[in-house]
Amino acid sequence: MRNGYLEIASTPSVEAAQEHYGSAARWARAGDRGTAGGDFTDEDVRNRRLGPPERAFIAERDGFYLASVSETGWPYVQYRGGPPGFLRVVDEATLGFADFRGNRQYITTGNVEAHNRVSLFLMDYAHRQRLKIFGRMRILDAADDPALAERLIVAGYPARVERLVTIAVEAFDWNCPQHITPRFTETELAAALAPVRDELATLRQENARLRQELHARQTRDGDATERPI
Repeated sequence: MRNGYLEIASTPSVEAAQEHYGSAARWARAGDRGTAGGDFTDEDVRNRRLGPPERAFIAERDGFYLASVSETGWPYVQYRGGPPGFLRVVDEATLGFADFRGNRQYITTGNVEAHNRVSLFLMDYAHRQRLKIFGRMRILDAADDPALAERLIVAGYPARVERLVTIAVEAFDWNCPQHITPRFTETELAAALAPVRDELATLRQENARLRQELHARQTRDGDATERPI
């Protein structure tokens, strides 16, 4: 079964580099390549349909990196952020999100009008996981599709939605955790430190109780002056 992601990524130049550095055989086996860099519709290609692991991973993300290519051939990468789960899995082959107003440069928007191919990197730094996605992006005004807007707009999030974005997934792949430096969000740190905070609160209460008992004993003994513990 062919690897859809490698099918797209493995151009002749990439294959030449792999041959030069000695990894061609490894990636040829991993990808079971057909035509390098070509489009494909084969039903026996894996990594084209988002399954439960991908859906769960995407639902937990509060941001992702999005790459597009300009008409001059230069790549452009930006970070898209929002509340966890703002990038929605519309179906097994489609992603979507509400496009919040930003700095209004519209670089990605303009790039996609000319070339709709995009690449997404979704990171979980805490668990050293990375999901890569190739897709084709479509952008429309939020008022043009009320039903889609209802599915993509995040209720209660304080941002103005200007556009709706859908991405037809061409292929995805998971990366190994090598060289991913663990990083933690404020929410993740709060959860990890909760047991430590609970233990500290318990120790403080115990310390206060012991101080009270010591003071009471000193008072009974006729010495009301509190001495250091």
